[in-house]
Amino acid sequence: MKRNPHKGSDFDDFLKEEGIFDEVQALAVKRVLAHQLERGMKAKRLTKTAMAKRMGTTRAQLDRLLDPGNPSATLASVVKAANAIGKRVRISLAST
Repeated sequence: MKRNPHKGSDFDDFLKEEGIFDEVQALAVKRVLAHQLERGMKAKRLTKTAMAKRMGTTRAQLDRLLDPGNPSATLASVVKAANAIGKRVRISLAST
């Protein structure tokens, strides 16, 4: 029987060993952000076109911001999107 070298370790350790911890963490944060923005748009009954207009950007840029698989998003875009749905951005760093 082959032993699992990861048995007893946590998932973060596994991701670090694989060299993908930062990438996975960034995607997880982006998924949550995209979900929160879409929920806010739905609550305000905003279409993507109306949301982009409120942000002063294009629909294509908004689509990239809402794409949970695209981890790149500027802080400025996130702040504009939050403001467009009546929210504020709050960022904090946690200990590892």
